[in-house]
Amino acid sequence: MTRTQARATAAASMFRTVMGDAFDRLHPQLQRRFSVGLASGEACTGRGVMHRIWHGPAFVKPFLALGATRNILLPRPGRDIPFVIENVPYTDTHGRETVTFVRTFDLPGRPRRFDAQMVLSPKGDRILDYLGTHQHLASELHFSAEPDGSLLIRSGEHRFREGPVDVRVPGLVGATAEVRESYDDTAGRFRVRVSVVNRYAGPLFGYEGSFTASYTDIRASGVRPGLRPVREEARA
Repeated sequence: MTRTQARATAAASMFRTVMGDAFDRLHPQLQRRFSVGLASGEACTGRGVMHRIWHGPAFVKPFLALGATRNILLPRPGRDIPFVIENVPYTDTHGRETVTFVRTFDLPGRPRRFDAQMVLSPKGDRILDYLGTHQHLASELHFSAEPDGSLLIRSGEHRFREGPVDVRVPGLVGATAEVRESYDDTAGRFRVRVSVVNRYAGPLFGYEGSFTASYTDIRASGVRPGLRPVREEARA
């Protein structure tokens, strides 16, 4: 795919909307992958291997196990774990464009999911990342194109939202996530590296791996059952 073709495909995606001209500096395959949206009518499914899933100090394990009950983070480390990531666009119950980032890891014993839904704000000026099955945790995301054409995503502050409650997660227990995604022309694969770091405790959790991507027409397939969250938060 040429950059011109990628730019045309991605013209109306939420990711291009928030990145502006920086989107054009991404590798063409990343432009294609992050063109998924209601306007393009495409979904993207990545299939590959997480070469390494790691955990930080032992004291983080109970928090990871608790988060796993709501499909947030992963309760155990591993190597060479098959995984699937599903990026499917839809309109949520509050009328906002949403793209799923649902990752399923085939860990020994039972598969585990790490669910996130990226929601475009009503003004179209930012993307919120809602985590888990009930969207209790939200973070504003910051996107940038790196000089090598890779994509860097950093999370802002986390907020806990439930009913009338809307509070910032304190820095003592909160963390910053950093996602780097690139395309390896030689291997013909996407590469992803994720790290979650607490400002006091240091690295908490992360993974790195590679995958290939395929694209489907959502107007024909729709959103499969179980992919959307149980609860959708109204605040953006």
